[in-house]
Amino acid sequence: MSKQRKRFSLVLALLMAVTLVLSACGGSKNASESGGTGDDAVELIWYTIGTPQKDVNKVMEEVSKYTKEKINATVTMKMVDWGDYPQKMQVNVASGEPMDILFTSSGGFDYVQNARKGAFLELDDLLAEYGQDLTKTIDPAFLSGSKVDGHNYGIPANKELPQQEVWRFNQMLVDKYKLDISGVRTLDSLEPLLKTIKENEASVTPFAMDKNYVPYVPYDYVIQNLPMAIKLDTTDYKLVNILETPEMKEALTTMHKYYKAGYVSAEAATTGSTNDLTTSGNWFLDRAQTQPLADNQWSASYGYQVVSTPASEAIITNTSVQGSIMAISANSEYPEKAMEFLNLLNTDPVLRNMVDSGIEGTHYKKVDDTHMENLPESKNYDMPSYSLGNNMLLYLNSNDPDNKWDEFKKFNAEGINSPILSFNFDASNVSAELTAVQNVKEQYWAALMTGTLDPAANLDQVIEKFNQAGLEKVMAEAQSQLDAWRAENK
Repeated sequence: MSKQRKRFSLVLALLMAVTLVLSACGGSKNASESGGTGDDAVELIWYTIGTPQKDVNKVMEEVSKYTKEKINATVTMKMVDWGDYPQKMQVNVASGEPMDILFTSSGGFDYVQNARKGAFLELDDLLAEYGQDLTKTIDPAFLSGSKVDGHNYGIPANKELPQQEVWRFNQMLVDKYKLDISGVRTLDSLEPLLKTIKENEASVTPFAMDKNYVPYVPYDYVIQNLPMAIKLDTTDYKLVNILETPEMKEALTTMHKYYKAGYVSAEAATTGSTNDLTTSGNWFLDRAQTQPLADNQWSASYGYQVVSTPASEAIITNTSVQGSIMAISANSEYPEKAMEFLNLLNTDPVLRNMVDSGIEGTHYKKVDDTHMENLPESKNYDMPSYSLGNNMLLYLNSNDPDNKWDEFKKFNAEGINSPILSFNFDASNVSAELTAVQNVKEQYWAALMTGTLDPAANLDQVIEKFNQAGLEKVMAEAQSQLDAWRAENK
C-alpha cells in the first residue's frame, strides 16, 4: 500500500471515529430529553394511599399508553392501605426505595415534617419550567397554603378547601328502621340510632371506624393526630394538650361507652381500613370529611345510597389545605418527567378521569359529555378521588347537577379560617422529643380514640407517658414559634 493510501485510510478512520463520537453525543442528548435510552419511555413509580385495588395494574397499562404518547413516560402505581401508609412510607423513604411521586398530607405521611427532613424535592424551579399549566388551574390558596418555609414541595389536589366533618349513614338501614337523622350533630346524639341497629342487625357494624378515627372536638391540631392543639375560637392563642380538655375527655368517655355496648368493632384500634364494610354494606354509620354533593359520589362509588348530616363547621385548616398533596421524591431518578406527569394529570381530563375511574367501557360508561355511571367492574377499581389530583376535571356522577364545580367554589369561598392557618411548626429543635412522643402515640392513641381503652382508668397514665416522652417541651417550643408567628402576622 502506498504512503498516500495509508494516509487516506488513516484520515478515513479518524473521520469515522469522530462521526461515531458525535452520534453517541447526539444519542445521549436524545436519551436525556426523552428521559430514557433512545425511544425508551421513562418508568415513573407512584406511591399512593388507599386499599390496593385488583385492577390497578390493568388501569395503569392504559394510563401508560396515554402518557407515553403525551410525555414519553409510563406509570407504575403502588398502593399502600390507609392505616399502613404513614409507617410504610417512612420505611420506604429511609431505605431509599425507588420512587418518583408519592402521596403526602398533613395526616398521611406528614407533609411539612417530611419536607423539612428532605424527603421531597423543592419544586419551585420545576413548577416554573414544567408546571406552568397546573399553576393556572389550581386554586392559588392551595399552592400558597402548602408552602413550607416559603417553598413548594408538592402539588395539592384542587378540591374542597375547608374541612367539614359529617356523619354518614347507610340509607338502606335508615329507611328500614324509619330512623330520624335530622337532629344528629354531636357524638352523644348517635346513641339511640346505634342502639336500634345493634339490637336488630347482628351482621352489621353500627359505628364503622379504623385506627385513624379521632372524635371531633372544636380544636385545630398543630401536628395532625398528636395531642397539642388550639381551640378554634381562641383569643389568647394558647396551645393545650387535647387529652386534658373537657371536650376530648367527654368524647373519649362516650366512645368507651359505645365500645362496651358493641357499637364499635373490637378490632377498630388495629383495623387499617373499613373498605370491606363499605363494599359489603354491613355498616350503619361512620364519620367522614365532606364536600359539595359528596353523598352522590359516595352512593355512586358504593352502589347503594349514602346520606350525611353535618358534624362540624366548615373550617379552613392546614390539614384541609394540605390534605392531599403529590410530592416528588428527593431521590427521584426523573424529577423533570415526574413534574411533566403531574402537570398533565392536573390539566388533562382524559388522564385525570382514567386514573380516577378506570377504563371506559370496563369500569364506567359515559352518560353524556360530562356525566358518567360506574359499571359492575368498578368494584375492582374504586379509588379515593381526593388523593389523585385536580378533582374539578372529573366527570360528574349521573345525578350530579351541571353546576357541581361552581358549588365547590362557593363552598371554598365560605369556609372559616382556623386561627393557626398557615402556621407550620418547625420541630428541628425538639426532634428527639417529638420522635419519643410519636412512639407513645403509636402505643396508645388509636386505643384511646376508638374507645378500646377506658379513659377513667387509663387517660391520666397516657398523659403522663406523653409528658415523660417530652410533650411539654415540644409544646413549649411550638408555643414560642406560634407567638412569634402571631406577632409577625399581626
